[in-house]
Amino acid sequence: MHPPTRTVAILLNLAHALDHLALMIFATAVAAIAADFGFARWEDLMPYGAGAFLMFGLASLPAGRLGDLWGRRQMILVFFFGLGATALLTAITRDAWQMAVSLTLLGVFSAIYHPVGIPMLVQGATRPGATIGINGLSGNLGIAAAALVTGLLVKTLGWRAAFAVPGLACIALGVVFARVVPRETEPPAQRTRKAAVVLDRPQLARVLVVMTVASACGGMLFNLTTNGNARLLDERLRGVVQDPGLLGALLAAVYAVASVAQVVVGRLIDRFPLKPLQITVVLMQVPLLVLAAYAQGWGLYAAMLGMMVLIFGGIPFTDATIVRYVDDRMRSRVAGARLALSAGISSLAVWALGPAVKSAGFDTLLLGMAGIAAFTAVVVAWLPGEPAPARSG
Repeated sequence: MHPPTRTVAILLNLAHALDHLALMIFATAVAAIAADFGFARWEDLMPYGAGAFLMFGLASLPAGRLGDLWGRRQMILVFFFGLGATALLTAITRDAWQMAVSLTLLGVFSAIYHPVGIPMLVQGATRPGATIGINGLSGNLGIAAAALVTGLLVKTLGWRAAFAVPGLACIALGVVFARVVPRETEPPAQRTRKAAVVLDRPQLARVLVVMTVASACGGMLFNLTTNGNARLLDERLRGVVQDPGLLGALLAAVYAVASVAQVVVGRLIDRFPLKPLQITVVLMQVPLLVLAAYAQGWGLYAAMLGMMVLIFGGIPFTDATIVRYVDDRMRSRVAGARLALSAGISSLAVWALGPAVKSAGFDTLLLGMAGIAAFTAVVVAWLPGEPAPARSG
C-alpha cells in the first residue's frame, strides 16, 4: 500500500477546506439570514443550524463503515457531489424550518470527510503527524475562507450566494476527483497493515475512551468559537470596526494564523509522545479563554488569536491517536464511531450558543469554556504512556 500521490493529497486537502467552509457559512451569515427571515435577533435563529452539526457526528458512523467496507474513493465522491447539492438546496430556502432541514442534510454529507478522507490521506504515510498537520491547516483555512468569502458574498450578492458559490465549487472538484483518482484495488477492510503502537485490548479500550471524551470537549470549544467568534468580534469591536467586510477579514486572519499551529503540532507529534504534548496544549487554552472573557476592543482580538492558535493546535491529536493505535483496515470505522459520539455531543454547543449568549453573555460562556479545557487536560492524563516515535529529518 502506497501513500496517496501529490495530486490526490491536494484534492483531499481541498475537500477538507470545503467541508469546514460549508459548515461555517450559516454561522457567518446568520445575522443577514435572520433579518431576511424576519427574526429580530440572530440568537433566535442560531438553534436551527444545530442539525448540521448533529448529523456531522451521527452520520460519521455509517460513513466510516462504508469507507472501510465499500471504499474510500467512492465515499469521497459521494461527499463532493452530496455536499455541493445540499449547499445549493440551502441557497434557495425560504424560511427557518426549510433552512434547518437543508442544513441537516448538508451535515449528513459533511460527515463523510473526516472518517474517510483523513484515513485515505495517511494510509502508508511515513510521517503521519506532518500529514495530519497540513490537512488540519487546510481545513481551518476553509474556516478562514468562510469568514472572508461569506462576508464578501453577503455584502455584495446576498447570503444565498454565500451557499451557492461553494456548492458549485464542490461539485466541480468532485468531477476532477473522479477523473484523476484511480479506483482502489481492494477495500481497506481487506488490508493487513498494523498500527504503529500495538496495545492489548484493555489499553486500547482506554485509549479510545479517552480520545472520544477529549475529542468531544475539543469539539465543543471548536464549535462554540468558530460559530460564535463572528458575533463576539462584532460585539467587542463595536465602535472600533463597523464594516462587516472588515470584520470578516479580521476573523479570517485569526483563523489563517491559528491554522499554522496544526502544522507545528503535527510535526511535534512525529517527534514526541502524544500524552504530555496534548496536555500542554490543552492547559495553555485555559488562561487565554479567561483573558478573552474580560477583554474588549483590540485586546479581545489579541486574546482571540491566542485562544484560536491553541484550540486549532489541539485538533491533530485525535487523528494522530487513531493512526498510532488503530490498524488501517478499520481506521474509518473507528474514526466514524468516535465522531458519532464526540461530534454528536459537541453539536449541542451550536444549539446552545445563541440562547447562552442571550441569557448570560459571552463572558460567562468563555469562562465555561476555560473549565472545559481544564477538564480535558484531566481526561488526557489517563492515556497510557508510550515511547517517543522515531525522530525523522
